[in-house]
Amino acid sequence: MQNEETAAPGVETPAETPAAVPTRKRPKPGERRVQILQALAAMLEQPGAERVTTAALAARLEVSEAALYRHFASKAQMFEGLIDFIEQSVFTLVNQILEREGATGSQQAARILTLLVQFAERNPGMTRVMVGDALVYENERLQQRMNQFFDKIEATLRQVLRGAAAADGSATPSVDAQVRAAALTAFVVGQLQRFARSGFRRAPSEHLEATIALIV
Repeated sequence: MQNEETAAPGVETPAETPAAVPTRKRPKPGERRVQILQALAAMLEQPGAERVTTAALAARLEVSEAALYRHFASKAQMFEGLIDFIEQSVFTLVNQILEREGATGSQQAARILTLLVQFAERNPGMTRVMVGDALVYENERLQQRMNQFFDKIEATLRQVLRGAAAADGSATPSVDAQVRAAALTAFVVGQLQRFARSGFRRAPSEHLEATIALIV
């Protein structure tokens, strides 16, 4: 029995139409860079993970190593992308803390410490970059950038604590602020290092509120 719908003249109708072969969707401009950085951060989150190679990173993304280098000139540049994210995320929030009216210098310092700890806890892979654990075998300038990051944190703490020391009647507010800022920065770096070296089992926020109340 002939079907009511027939093929156009001269065109053979196949007995069975093959299923459409799914095609891989090409990433939008810039999207692949983000995917590479996300994959790198995820690999750094693996407890006990050693140096991440571009071969392993490419395998995770199911692309060639050459495909990685179309978006980043080197692996160091990939780590710089992670550091850019850390700096932009943290200092955007630090500026919001500083711009909030009605808070004392001690309250601002406490909020900055809390921010750093919470950021690290939510981004374990980034924590390994922040404390330099993931940068040991990489370009030296990457570690220098993270050192500068914490130098800037310490300078910010020194700035907000100077006013607090003066309000408390200190005869040397600048010196007092410098000492306290250095101690608070060392504290938060220590919390992050313990978090990374414990395989992310020791949360940096453990007893955080009580500790901050004692040291700020």
